[in-house]
Amino acid sequence: MKRFIAAVTLGFLTLAAHATELGISAKEAYEKVRQPNTKVLFIDVRDPIEIMFVGFTDVVHANIPYLIVDRTTWDDKRGNYKPNYNPNFVADVKAELAKRGWGEDTEIITMCRSGSERGQPSAEYLRDNGLVNARYVINGFQGTVIKEGPQAGFRLQNGWQNSGLPWSNKMNKDKMYGWTNK
Repeated sequence: MKRFIAAVTLGFLTLAAHATELGISAKEAYEKVRQPNTKVLFIDVRDPIEIMFVGFTDVVHANIPYLIVDRTTWDDKRGNYKPNYNPNFVADVKAELAKRGWGEDTEIITMCRSGSERGQPSAEYLRDNGLVNARYVINGFQGTVIKEGPQAGFRLQNGWQNSGLPWSNKMNKDKMYGWTNK
């Protein structure tokens, strides 16, 4: 029984030593990525078309969409184009790690528009596929929607843009999905 308890305890300690907390604030992500000689892969997981209209931060290492909008299918329930999972997502993330000479235990931070639809699920998906130190930016690039008042419906609180972190309306072609992986 003592061996069993010791084995279980060791297992939990090993897991805790390798897995990081899932969520991270935009400011914490920025500070981590900007540290010299840091091994943190920062990925924007939005479709490049969304980035084109919403904005981009050149602080990310690469754009690898978790979901890609399929402009040939329509979602009647949502009233928009249907997004599909990127079948190359994990392989593309692993290729970015390999390009830098980093292992699969490297901390990976994903960021979408709000943190909920693609940020958190993409980090969980990476963890489920062996990249145990994947995380996501809480509240994403644009932040959460204001629920009441004259600015209701606008994303003017928290997130990358609203935290005073660097961003632009211009995209970096060298980091955009579709150009970088040809």
